[in-house]
Amino acid sequence: MGVGIPRGQIRIAINVALDGLLAALAVVAASWLADPARPVPNPIILPLAGAAVIWLIGVPFGLARQYWRFTSLSDVMAIGVISILGALLIVLLLIGVGIPLPSSSFPPLLSITFGLALIMPRLLYRVARTRSDTRGDDPEPALVIGAGEAAELFLAALGREAKRHYRVQGLISTSERETGRRIHNVPILAPLNELDALLTGLEKASGLPTLLIIASSDVGGDTLRAILNLAERFGLRVARAPNPTALAPTTADTTTISLRPIAIEDLLNRPQVALDREGMARLIQGRRVLVTGAGGSIGSELARQVARFGPSRLTLLDASEYALWRIDLELSESDPSVPRDPVIADIRDAARIARVCDTHQPELVFHAAALKHVPMVEAHPLEGIATNALGTRNVADAARAAGATLMVLISTDKAVNPSSVMGATKRLAEMYAQGLDIAAKNAKGGMRTVTVRFGNVLDSTGSVVPIFRRQLARGGPLTITHPDMRRYFMTVREAVALVLQASVVGSTEATLPVLQGGIFVLDMGEPVKIVDLARQMIRLAGLRPDQDIAIRYTGLRPGEKLFEELFHGNEKPIRTQFPGLLMAAPRVADSAFIGRALDEIALLVGRGDTVGACAILARLVPEYDGYQQLAPANPYGQGKSWTT
Repeated sequence: MGVGIPRGQIRIAINVALDGLLAALAVVAASWLADPARPVPNPIILPLAGAAVIWLIGVPFGLARQYWRFTSLSDVMAIGVISILGALLIVLLLIGVGIPLPSSSFPPLLSITFGLALIMPRLLYRVARTRSDTRGDDPEPALVIGAGEAAELFLAALGREAKRHYRVQGLISTSERETGRRIHNVPILAPLNELDALLTGLEKASGLPTLLIIASSDVGGDTLRAILNLAERFGLRVARAPNPTALAPTTADTTTISLRPIAIEDLLNRPQVALDREGMARLIQGRRVLVTGAGGSIGSELARQVARFGPSRLTLLDASEYALWRIDLELSESDPSVPRDPVIADIRDAARIARVCDTHQPELVFHAAALKHVPMVEAHPLEGIATNALGTRNVADAARAAGATLMVLISTDKAVNPSSVMGATKRLAEMYAQGLDIAAKNAKGGMRTVTVRFGNVLDSTGSVVPIFRRQLARGGPLTITHPDMRRYFMTVREAVALVLQASVVGSTEATLPVLQGGIFVLDMGEPVKIVDLARQMIRLAGLRPDQDIAIRYTGLRPGEKLFEELFHGNEKPIRTQFPGLLMAAPRVADSAFIGRALDEIALLVGRGDTVGACAILARLVPEYDGYQQLAPANPYGQGKSWTT
């Protein structure tokens, strides 16, 4: 059975024949225009020479491979160059064989006729195909927000669609100076601050679109929230245009534009912080790095960002086999040149952690491993104490014994005025880390310990965003514990970038307002009301809150607070000269007391004495009184606090 000629090769052959025919006709037309009294080309075979010249010069420019339907400005410019070179070659050929030119105007006329003959059929074909492709379609009427390059790219890609899905009625500019102008013959109707009035006018004129497409990447935060509120009021959908790099046709013959849903991260609109990338590179490049909790949301992002700075070896430690395998596989694909050691280990096992550090000799340690789910830790307090407090001591002591120069502790806003075991254990971990750092400072040597505190991370494991997504997929309702609940939010990428920034600052002799025991606190912006977040996610799914999807309040869970704080009342927030980083004035704990208390807690945890362990925890962290629910009184009394 024979193999047929590929369709693409047939089209190229047709293009070659058409270009040759058009070039021959152009020579005839140029000869007639140059000397109407003698319209026949001299010599008679000159049109064939014209075709041959265009074929010859067109090869390096890929003339025959052009898709007429997608003729662009660059194609037109290439044809212009081909036309000039072709005319020049024909003229030189005639002069070389001693044949006089029809007239002195023949060279420019030949260039023009070559260009028109090759360009006009292409443009006419494109117009005809565009009209035939969209005939009979019922495209969705839309307004595009943005009038810059992104909007131009989107409209150009829309014009290439084989079947038009959207009919753009107009553009909404982010600048007031552009109203009245046109891009791809689409009018710029109004600036963004007049969108409400524009939609009202279109509604009265029965010309309201059904879709708002955001093409500008600058639209986010409060502006985006205002657009979503307007869209909800007028019953419109909102979506983002694809990234400019995703607007090219997927094949030569057809393209389909896939709009993106609005990401909940876009609503935060957090300003871009200038980071010291060079300092991060100096800190990490060529050094041995250990990341605990490497399979979690924060730990895995730490591993990704650390890998990009080229450590000499990256040790990934996690108690979860699957989570560890997943991040190790990802790094093997994204950063294959970075040597890695995936290690299954539990930070509660002091001997195991000591062996790991002794074997891998980390110079930098990022400690992200922790139990973080408040109700779960509240139900299993000894597990939280063993992991968050004792586990932190295990990692810190093992890293220091192995010669590490820096350990970074990832903390949480729940450590401030904690109402839960989880928060209290993280505060105790902070206290131990502060004590170690002060000891290293006073000794003028040893391992520095940097503590970084921040709030919730969007889309992290167990956070409210993926829970809402699952509830939306089931058709609701979205469950919230209390209508007044507020939380700080930050994207995981931004949080980890600022953690690395704090690591650079804390490990150097940078001028800081707090020299000993201070805690870095990430600038989280304003807290977000959880019910507002739920309503926005419902709208982003194209649904209506309280109508299509219900919101149900379930009541506060054990250990949960209505709002979190980033600073304790005795921790004065102090600004630094580094964008995105604040410092908490230290409430420094006596390291000797903390060490002895942790020894006693370890004995109680080993015996399964929940009441006793939580009582010591409450004495160490006097703001925490949750242990009162476990016992009628504190067996350790209400003596002097161990914090100073």
